Amino acid sequence: MTAKRIQASKFLSLLLRHKPETIGLTLDAHGWAVVDELVARTNAEDIYFTPELLEDIARHCDKQRFELSDDKTRIRCRQGHSVNIEHGLQAQEPPVALFHGTAERFLAAILAEGLQRRQRHHVHLSADTETARAVGMRHGHVVILKVNARAMYDEGHSFYCSSNGVWLVDEVPAAFLTVESSADED
Repeated sequence: MTAKRIQASKFLSLLLRHKPETIGLTLDAHGWAVVDELVARTNAEDIYFTPELLEDIARHCDKQRFELSDDKTRIRCRQGHSVNIEHGLQAQEPPVALFHGTAERFLAAILAEGLQRRQRHHVHLSADTETARAVGMRHGHVVILKVNARAMYDEGHSFYCSSNGVWLVDEVPAAFLTVESSADED
């Protein structure tokens, strides 16, 4: 994506995940926004979204963060919300291991406290180390944590998988974490 598309994608994430009220946008119970309303409200703020731009962002976002309805009249983020929405996900049995990429500076706290969702609805986990590394690189020197997902599941933790393959869980207690790799090992 071009720099302009990346900036538009980040603003769209802000609106659909965290602060729809920034432009007076209303999300339904499942996080959907009406495309025509989103376009009208952003254009009134001199931020020019079009239905075509929204479709382009949804189609080409490397993380497949956005989802358009089949008729392309609604758009939402698949996960990562801090606003209260109903995700509509069903609990699933996870793979034996999942991964989480984070910045090295957070490692000591995570190993002491586990992974916490903080202001979001869930902790995000990846099915492979490459994806976890890409996510963690946004925050500095990356460390990949391995999550013993099967043991968590066996102890009663619920896992969900969003339509773009991101695994979601309420928390990951420290006992289920090991360091898979760090920036120094690359």
